[in-house]
Amino acid sequence: MFSTAVRHLTVLGEFKPFGLIAEALDGKPADDVPDKYDYFLFDPDTVRDRDETDDHDVLSSAFSDRCDHELFIRGNRIIWSTGPRVCKRFTLPSPVIKTCWCRLGDMTKASLCVLQTACLTICNTSGEVVSIPVSEAITSIWPLPFGLLLQQAAQSSSTAYVPSLSSSPLFGESPSMSSVRRGVLHNGREAGVSPQHNFSFASGIDIAVKEETSSMSSYLILQDPLEELQLAYIEERGKLNIMKEFDENTIWTSDRVPLMASYNTGKMQHSVWVAETNNLNLDLASAKLVDAVPNGIIAKHCSFRRIWQGKGAKTAASKVFLATDDDAAPIICFLHQEQKKLLSVRLQSVEINNELLFDIKPDMSWSIPAVAAVPVIVTCPRATVGLLPYSDMLILAPENAILLYSGKQCLCRYMLPSSLSKGRFSHSMEFPETSVSQGMKIVGLADAVEGRINVTVNNGQIYRCVLRRSPTSSLANDCITAMAEGLSSSFYSHFLSLLWKDGDSAYLSEADSNVHSEWDSFRSIIMEMCRSTATSKMVSNPVPQSSWDFLISSKFHDNFCKNNFIAQNSSVMSLDVRRPDASRLSTNSNQRIEKTFYSELLMESLHCLHAVYESLKLNNLRKRDLELLGSLLCYIAKFLGEEGYVDHYIRDFPGLSRSVGICEISFSKKSPPSLFRWLENCLLYGHDSANTNDLPPLICEEGKSVVNWTRKIALFYSLLTGAKQIGKKLSSGIYCNIATGSYCTNEELTVLAMVGEKFGLKQLDSLPSGMSLPLRHALAKCRESPPTGWPAAAYVLLGREDLALSCLAQTCNSKDLETETNVNFISMSAPYMLHLHPVTIPSAVSDTNGLDNTKFEDTDSIDGSTTDGMEHIFNSSTQLRYGRDLRLNEVRRLLCSARPVAIQTSVNPSASDQDLQQAQLWHLAQRTTALPLGRGAFTLATIYTLLTEAFVVPKIVLAGRLPAQQNATVNLDPNVRNVEEIKTWPEFHNAVAAGLRLAPLQGKMSKTWIKYNKPEEPNAIHAGLLFALGLHGYLRVLNITDIFQYFRQEHDITSLGLMLGLAATYRGTMQPEISKCLFVHIPARYPSSFPELELPTLLQSAALMSVGLLYEGSAHAQTMQILLGEIGRRTAGDNVLEREGYAVSAGFSLGLLALGRGEDALGFMETLVDKLFHYIGGKEGRKQDRSISSTLSVDDNRAAAQMMEGTVVNVDVTAPGATIALALMFLRTESQAIVSKLSIPRTQFELQYVRPDFIMLRVIARNLIMWSRIHPSQDWAYVNIVAGACISLGLRFAGTKDGHAQELLYNYAVYFLNEIKPVSAISGNLPKGLSRYVDRGTLEICLHLIVLSLCVVMAGSGHLQTFKLLRFLRSRNSADGQVNYGVQMAVSLAIGFLFLGGGMQTFSTSNSSVAALLITLYPRLPTGPNDNRCHFQAFRHFYVLATEARWIQTVDVDTGLPVYAPLEVTVRETEHYAETSFCEVTPCLLPERAILKTLRICGPRYWPQVIDLVPEDKPWWTSGDKSSPFNSGVLYIKRKVGACSYIDDPVGWPSPSSSGQNGPGSVTVDQLVGTFSSDPSLIAFAQLCCDPSWKSRSDIDFQEFCLQVLFECVSKDRPALLQVYLSLYTTMGSMAGQVTSDTVVLCDSLSVSNLKLAVVYNEALLSGRLTSSRGGIVQSNFIACLRKQVEALLDCSQDLKDDFCNYMYSGKWPNVEESQGNKRSILLSWYLQWFCVPSPSAVKTAVDKVMPKLKSSSSLVPFLRLLFPKAHVNAITEIDKLFSSTDGR
Repeated sequence: MFSTAVRHLTVLGEFKPFGLIAEALDGKPADDVPDKYDYFLFDPDTVRDRDETDDHDVLSSAFSDRCDHELFIRGNRIIWSTGPRVCKRFTLPSPVIKTCWCRLGDMTKASLCVLQTACLTICNTSGEVVSIPVSEAITSIWPLPFGLLLQQAAQSSSTAYVPSLSSSPLFGESPSMSSVRRGVLHNGREAGVSPQHNFSFASGIDIAVKEETSSMSSYLILQDPLEELQLAYIEERGKLNIMKEFDENTIWTSDRVPLMASYNTGKMQHSVWVAETNNLNLDLASAKLVDAVPNGIIAKHCSFRRIWQGKGAKTAASKVFLATDDDAAPIICFLHQEQKKLLSVRLQSVEINNELLFDIKPDMSWSIPAVAAVPVIVTCPRATVGLLPYSDMLILAPENAILLYSGKQCLCRYMLPSSLSKGRFSHSMEFPETSVSQGMKIVGLADAVEGRINVTVNNGQIYRCVLRRSPTSSLANDCITAMAEGLSSSFYSHFLSLLWKDGDSAYLSEADSNVHSEWDSFRSIIMEMCRSTATSKMVSNPVPQSSWDFLISSKFHDNFCKNNFIAQNSSVMSLDVRRPDASRLSTNSNQRIEKTFYSELLMESLHCLHAVYESLKLNNLRKRDLELLGSLLCYIAKFLGEEGYVDHYIRDFPGLSRSVGICEISFSKKSPPSLFRWLENCLLYGHDSANTNDLPPLICEEGKSVVNWTRKIALFYSLLTGAKQIGKKLSSGIYCNIATGSYCTNEELTVLAMVGEKFGLKQLDSLPSGMSLPLRHALAKCRESPPTGWPAAAYVLLGREDLALSCLAQTCNSKDLETETNVNFISMSAPYMLHLHPVTIPSAVSDTNGLDNTKFEDTDSIDGSTTDGMEHIFNSSTQLRYGRDLRLNEVRRLLCSARPVAIQTSVNPSASDQDLQQAQLWHLAQRTTALPLGRGAFTLATIYTLLTEAFVVPKIVLAGRLPAQQNATVNLDPNVRNVEEIKTWPEFHNAVAAGLRLAPLQGKMSKTWIKYNKPEEPNAIHAGLLFALGLHGYLRVLNITDIFQYFRQEHDITSLGLMLGLAATYRGTMQPEISKCLFVHIPARYPSSFPELELPTLLQSAALMSVGLLYEGSAHAQTMQILLGEIGRRTAGDNVLEREGYAVSAGFSLGLLALGRGEDALGFMETLVDKLFHYIGGKEGRKQDRSISSTLSVDDNRAAAQMMEGTVVNVDVTAPGATIALALMFLRTESQAIVSKLSIPRTQFELQYVRPDFIMLRVIARNLIMWSRIHPSQDWAYVNIVAGACISLGLRFAGTKDGHAQELLYNYAVYFLNEIKPVSAISGNLPKGLSRYVDRGTLEICLHLIVLSLCVVMAGSGHLQTFKLLRFLRSRNSADGQVNYGVQMAVSLAIGFLFLGGGMQTFSTSNSSVAALLITLYPRLPTGPNDNRCHFQAFRHFYVLATEARWIQTVDVDTGLPVYAPLEVTVRETEHYAETSFCEVTPCLLPERAILKTLRICGPRYWPQVIDLVPEDKPWWTSGDKSSPFNSGVLYIKRKVGACSYIDDPVGWPSPSSSGQNGPGSVTVDQLVGTFSSDPSLIAFAQLCCDPSWKSRSDIDFQEFCLQVLFECVSKDRPALLQVYLSLYTTMGSMAGQVTSDTVVLCDSLSVSNLKLAVVYNEALLSGRLTSSRGGIVQSNFIACLRKQVEALLDCSQDLKDDFCNYMYSGKWPNVEESQGNKRSILLSWYLQWFCVPSPSAVKTAVDKVMPKLKSSSSLVPFLRLLFPKAHVNAITEIDKLFSSTDGR
């Protein structure tokens, strides 16, 4: 018996958790930090995004020195480190019980799940944290592939100590799955701990079981952080039972495969369970369970099914992990420390309906003596077993020996070196070596990560060791992986025994083996296999003479011997792997067994390695590996007598004819698979005609990682040439993974397959240029108009990053957008493009720094740097829209209230001048205090605030300055005017304006931030902030306690702002708690016996309006009755002046409750309507029931205070509110009955019953009810009261920018202005001289109401003509007459509406929006800042509820900057117009969602993009809405190469090709290319072309070619073709140079195969097999020229003819030792490859069959063409000449 081979571990250093070092670097720990700590190490792949990496990108050397990741847990703190770097720190509110990594739901990234007492915290790698309350009975958590399993202890029993186990993260199992206490106290250092008490976490956790009870536990499943916990079930005999009082303790789970292991203490048995998620379609165990799980509640369930149980273990296994058997089957391993054995159970997996089912059959287990064991990845670093890597086992045997096992087979023994480093562990440091005591023993293994482990020795020290280190040979790893994946189990086991044996050529005999030694070791093993076969070769047996001889020579016997060759030996360790000696074999039968075994092993190895060889041909970067492997394979093929294989390799590398030689003895003439040949046939004849024998068989098998790269290329070519998908395979037998998406053509399907296989531009560039052309063709064809709904990665692959970002914006929230952008761009982009990505888009509302050339300068101000609340308005988007003029600067100046205003006085003022100054200041103060309302609209949602910053409110400055006196400041005299009193409500409005600046936050408003800005004493500023936050919907963060704390301050303005804000936030929800808060402030809700509270009327009015908002649209009967009574309620206090405002608030509230419901709301609506008409009074009111008009309710008869009204309704108070209520209740109902009762007086007699200002309200009400009859025509408006009609027009066409409405309203505004003071001529038939009949105050109010209506129509447009009118109105002063506070407020609001949200917002015309606008535009303007008598001024801010962010801007995806772009907008057909399309230039505002149908990027400069929408009567999409087709108003577009942006080139420059012809020296190449393209590769190449050293080259033709190619790529927007053109051109140049000179540049024929694929691609295009509307991506003339040049080079010279004759006769190649021999052999290989010349043996066989049947004068050409259809006619002709002449014919 031969001893096991020995290897030595490499010690990296003494191990110490890096968390301890990190803690030391952080400083002295807190006093309450516990001494105990836990840690575990895990593989970086555990937390890596599953979509980030591609198997081709991972080098074969899977064991580069990647740093181990570590989680260090102490108390409530977790440190996640990567090697010597801290990645993240987590501090939790309570101590950690357990942690694990788990992928929840559809997440591709793992989340860290941390269990604490009554809380589960989930932290993702981006830093987001979600806390989920859980029961305190939850004792443990376990990861599964589809969620997190929560183990809950039964309430009836005490919590028991359960060992927490996990397997290695290499296998996808969560690395620790445990953060349970170690049971050992660490006093600052780890050394000296006895081995029986020191246990480590992670790859497998060794934990002593201190106490075990049969505690009953139940299980819950968490599949998504945002979903509820679900019950887990156990499946028994087809029935489901809830896992309640489950008598199994979970000891291990896997997060890669759905497996769980448990232990039953009572039965002393282990079980393996498979977890399944299915619909709830099995029989439930009991009726109670049916009741507990109602239909429709649980659509999916998680159940566990037992697949194995093993008895005999007194305690639970101390470790469970997954490994791999020697035949690549997964095994689950249980380490029983008390029995000192490792039990391995073989798993069987079957795939049914795309689901993987696991099972374990009896007698499929075995044991290995072991006291410790860990899974490692050593023998097959690239191979996978389904979802798991190919894993080996490292065993610590009872005799303290470390053994490496692959399944049942022991490969070698590992030993510690004779010296160890004393330094502490560092991931990549070297340590000085010192000797250690000879008596050191290994007592523990733990923390395995890939090929690295922790080794514990008997003195308590722990060393980090590695089994193998980088650099490793990619080629050797690929070959070993291929043999692992391709060889049968017995062959591979024997190969492993050879690979890991002792000897000078042993593989990985030292962990620090270099790349060359690894390959040399592998090569020597293969050569030894050949020598073994040669030693035992025997002549072929004669024909069997007996039945026994027949059986011995049968194929059955061969297979039996092959499969049982290893099994015949009692132990793998005792296998004699030395070269077999025939003399030692006792019988011919044994000789034949060994001969058959080694020969077939070598043949299978040839097939496996040949697949690697063909795969390497597809990677330009591994040509040296290809040559090394080709030399080895040529030797194997020659040894086996495979003549076709030998010829194949020598044709690729002619030099092998000298180093290896030709095949002298041929046992087989089989033609080897040739990938290039298969690809050519696919393009020429279709995938059906391509011979599948040309594909290496390993490619068609599933899960073969080593040839996965080749499989992908074969897959793409198959789909491109018409292959169909059948399940997971193509009709050609190739496995496929195709991304989800619609497709109509083969090219589109190919692109989806490239995405599904994670094949990006980087991978495409690594292909040979000719091979990449068909794939680039597919991308180019799909680029123009790709289907919608594709993954973002597909658009990146096409070069349509504009569509990719739009796609990502819809599927990701803003925090994930950058991460997702990185993943998709990096995975699909070429390396030279990566510095462009990720694209950072400056937000229109977050670019607060502004532009350097845009500064606010007031011509009359001293200091232009004062904070005025509008400094952020200048950003890249607003500059793009208004950059050509100074509109925004002027708006900012007009709305600024933070600087003293200029007062015009004489240079030498007198006493009377001072009085004049005070008078001017007072009038200007009326304007200044009105400005915040307009500023709030102007800056609406235009700034993002950091929730760590204080809330800043600009000041209101009522002072003036005297320009004539060096800008001296003048303040209002407090003895004359009460300045503080007039500033109270303006301060409130100012704070509202400042709060409205906040843009929609991506998360939610922080309650902490609101409290942080709460003053010690309540004030109007904080009240305004609360109101603004409520209008934005941010007050949901306040709970009822916070709300009560505000109300208890008894500060009226704060209570008022809070009520209105809460109502706006909870609008239409009828939230009970908020409702109670509001009704407390409405005395009508009190019982009649309840003493009436003295609440200010304003507070009651606000409460009434708030109730209307909260109950909007509900038609709540009781509340409507209350509000109806409040309209007519008598004043309860002395402040009767605000009674009309109170009634108006009740009217608005009542209208909001039944908004647009009409008479269908409730049965009592008729009575309610009658009561409202009674309140309106007039002729209609007298016609109502006398009982209504003569009696009042008890509430109506409350004290009338100073107003002696008696029992008659005061219609002067009630009529406005009742009219408004009717207008909103019957909004858009077209109710003729209601409109007829709201008649307009038409005679002098009728005017006696209606106040003139009430007529305006009636007009508005009538028009809102008859909504569809509102038309923007003068005739329609003329027959109505003009002002009311104009307001109706404003509401009807709010935010539409309707040209007819704008023109009509503008004309009426100018008309009224001329009636007040002639300023300009107007056209039309409007009457003149109204000022003789109407007082100026009324004219002023009507004028400004019309102007407000005009700005509502043009909201957000910044319309210049309208703005000029507004600027003129604002410039008027008191000398012009009635210019009071109300008028200035109207002008301020109008300016704000015109530039609403900086031009990024506009108004909606929905019922809710119309109601909010009507509240804002209520046609009673205040007389002063404190005037709230008829309408509460705070209600003027309700326009915010009517706004929509219908702004859209286009962003260049390459530069990240907003740009102009023509946009075609299509709106659906309406009752007024047919379907219409019109053009806008972005940035712009879009029509409402109800009519918007299509958006299309048009124009020649940008790639087309179409967004099809379904018109819906719904509000515009809100920020963050994933269903929105626009990413917060951003539409990403991509500029075509060869076009300039409209900013750089408004007119349109000529094309780059024509620009280059403007004459020499006019513009350099790099400047020209840089103007038309931002592609870095093109710009870099253009700069190279301009380099002086480049121009001094003698190769003028090449320089000219480069310029032509450069312009070709720029003008056709195909930058990727630059390298294709250059590669093909330089290849052709090298070939030509090699033929005409003695220099040998190309030593192989691979470049010829590459050129041939390019020619075949061109032929496929010309034949129509590949279609394109614009021809090929490479010019056909260029490829035709290449073909002609190659054939000219191969035009048979005499030397080539002689070499060809020798080759065809004898198969011999030119003697490379002779002069020019190497060059001639290379030229011959080119000829053979280019013309597809068959092998000499095949030609001889064909000629021998044909010649006897031909006449002497006949030609062989027709027959040879039939026999060799792929061979070129030139080669056929030469063969005919050759054999015809030799036969003397």
